[in-house]
Amino acid sequence: MGALDKVAHVVVLMLENRSFDSMLGQLYPKSDWFDGLSGTESNPDLQGNEVRVWTAAGTDEIAMSVPDRDPGELWTDVNTQLFGTATVADPASVPTMSGFVRNYQSQSGKSPGTYDPKNVMHYYSPEQVPVISRLARQFAVSDRWYAAAPCQTWPNRFFLHTGTANGFENNSPLHFPYDMPTIFNRFDDLGIANGWKIYFHDLPQTMTLSGLWRNLDGFRFYEEFRNDARQGTLPCYSFIEPRYFSDVSLPNDQHPPHVVTLGEQLIADVYNSVRKGPAWPETLLIITYDEHGGCYDHVPPPPAIPPSAIPTQPFNFDRYGVRVPAIIVSPYIRQGTVLRAPGGVPFDHTSILSTLRNRFNLGAPLSNRDAAAPDLASALILQNPDNSGPDHLDALPYAASPSDLAQAKNIPINNLQKSLLDLATRIPQDANSVDAHITALRAAALETENKVRDVADAVEVDLSQAIAEARSLLGKLFGSL
Repeated sequence: MGALDKVAHVVVLMLENRSFDSMLGQLYPKSDWFDGLSGTESNPDLQGNEVRVWTAAGTDEIAMSVPDRDPGELWTDVNTQLFGTATVADPASVPTMSGFVRNYQSQSGKSPGTYDPKNVMHYYSPEQVPVISRLARQFAVSDRWYAAAPCQTWPNRFFLHTGTANGFENNSPLHFPYDMPTIFNRFDDLGIANGWKIYFHDLPQTMTLSGLWRNLDGFRFYEEFRNDARQGTLPCYSFIEPRYFSDVSLPNDQHPPHVVTLGEQLIADVYNSVRKGPAWPETLLIITYDEHGGCYDHVPPPPAIPPSAIPTQPFNFDRYGVRVPAIIVSPYIRQGTVLRAPGGVPFDHTSILSTLRNRFNLGAPLSNRDAAAPDLASALILQNPDNSGPDHLDALPYAASPSDLAQAKNIPINNLQKSLLDLATRIPQDANSVDAHITALRAAALETENKVRDVADAVEVDLSQAIAEARSLLGKLFGSL
């Protein structure tokens, strides 16, 4: 286990919808040691013209909001990005990674606006994202960490929490209740004191998991994370969700076209909080992204072990998703580490499950996927916590003005935001009625079967009103929170 047994606190921050190349492709020069961008990678557009990867100087709002139209991220979109066709591909087929631009251009028929073909081939320089770049260079970056599945947010986040997407390849249609056993439940079942907390900003996506509705004390607002870190009272496992909506402030999830600098500020705040706390030598911080969100990456994702022996349709989850950034931070990590799994199975989101199970003795795997997933012990090779890292990190300055916030509230919400607003109407309104609510949801699911509402096609909503209603529902559920 190496230094993994010296870790008392695992902290995971999962951001949104960025590929490895888009955030870290130029972290180091491309080599056998680091599989980044050479600068010559390209994709053809609908006219057959090659569109090369690119970046531009600047750190203003426009420069830090590329792509400025949300790329496609449905399962069929990702198939097209990987293989050039939406048709289901044999998991043994090697993706060509040639369909990103064409798929991006095709989104113009789904949503108004200009889909400049070059935007999906954009990447940020280390100078534009100095926080994640500094952490990657100071500690460890994995250039072989894949999203768990080549599809949307909910399936990939489900894999992180449960080891499976339960056969659901998109966020919607909704299939409540999502009752897959979670890694959080393992802490509860084993009676581990101070086992976990989920720190959130607005609407926690983890509330989709009905198995967590019986332990609402585990959900806390993000501000409490700073306090727990400062006092050295973080739980064994902390999971942090970013702000998804333009409400009290702009989103800091980095989901295109949200301003990337705000996510950098969140990363810095998380790092600074644990770095200044008394438990820093015993803390393992992991920063990653749920999926690539349609942003270009040049490395083909390999076949993967399906989570269950029972096949699912239309996708058996037998292929990883596109590479995403993964930064592993601990004083037991050698500076400048580029981390790859020691065996034939690469890192994916279920590597976090494997790490948690192995460190805290949480029992058997949750699925066949996390049973095979390598843990992160190979990153923790120093005998002593000698890599202290910087005392403090400062992100680039950016603050939304009242007019910026008002303008953001008028932008059509994305698929993830729609699904989260729908989530808020499906959770129980009373912590004492969880069992009855789950029973009712199961009965409703049996009655509707394939008539489940598809939130992707739902009409546009009044964002301020919808968030206010969602906050009211969450307030009733969380009570004293």
